[in-house]
Amino acid sequence: QVHLVESGGGSVQPGGTLRLSCAAVGEIKNIAAMAWYRQAPGKEREFVAKVTRGGSTIHADSVKGRFTISSDNTRNTVSLEMNNVKPDDTAVYYCNAAGVVTKTLDIYNYWGQGTQVTVTS
Repeated sequence: QVHLVESGGGSVQPGGTLRLSCAAVGEIKNIAAMAWYRQAPGKEREFVAKVTRGGSTIHADSVKGRFTISSDNTRNTVSLEMNNVKPDDTAVYYCNAAGVVTKTLDIYNYWGQGTQVTVTS
């Protein structure tokens, strides 16, 4: 069984820095990409950033220049460095891992339980 274990959430003041981490634990292979999503109260879950196994990255316009996603393929981990945070960044942040099952070519999609990030003065 596969679990995505997130850590690093908490409270931070506007303009501050926070680093989220996520580790894929269990029998997981052929991860094609890992990503971060977030969901603010009363809003739908939205994309934040993604990194492919090859190292390509993409960030949502709302976080571009402030957040940086990175990964360690050997450890199946992904991190999100959050700089110059704003109150609008307050949300539950979810880790995601997606890939292909070799034998069946089924696409798998795993989610973490979420970690709360609160930006407040």
